[in-house]
Amino acid sequence: MKKEIKVLISACLTGDNVKYSGGNNLTPKLLELLKKYDVKIVKICPECFAKLPIPRVPSEIREDKVYSKDGKDITEEFFNGAEKTLQVAIKNNVDFAILKERSPSCGNTHIYDGSFSGKVIEGQGVTAKTLSKNEIKIFSEENLNEIEEYLKSLDSRMS
Repeated sequence: MKKEIKVLISACLTGDNVKYSGGNNLTPKLLELLKKYDVKIVKICPECFAKLPIPRVPSEIREDKVYSKDGKDITEEFFNGAEKTLQVAIKNNVDFAILKERSPSCGNTHIYDGSFSGKVIEGQGVTAKTLSKNEIKIFSEENLNEIEEYLKSLDSRMS
């Protein structure tokens, strides 16, 4: 019997209205790709796990701390959300993760610079960093080709 492929995914990418603005980042092509490979989706939102409200004040990382636009240090909440996300990943034995790029939680290769000016820099969000340290492979929703290649390799190994 073929093993099921499981992916941890930012809930906003599946259409859940969990973004700071109260909206989502629905990515239909990503969902089509996951459906094509019959992937089991494990939805997470580290900021919701941290009990941050929806909608909420936008936040960015500056000097390894997370600040909301109104100046509040919410680093601890982000670390709590990251830890809960890691526990969900472990409990569900996920094969990899797809996280929202540029998010202060989920950004895998790029985040906003902390100035709230829209400037993007290289870096990882708190949850992405936590998952990486625990050797969970991460993609962003912007890497559909790489995700498909990875799914093909997993699919062939699990057959």
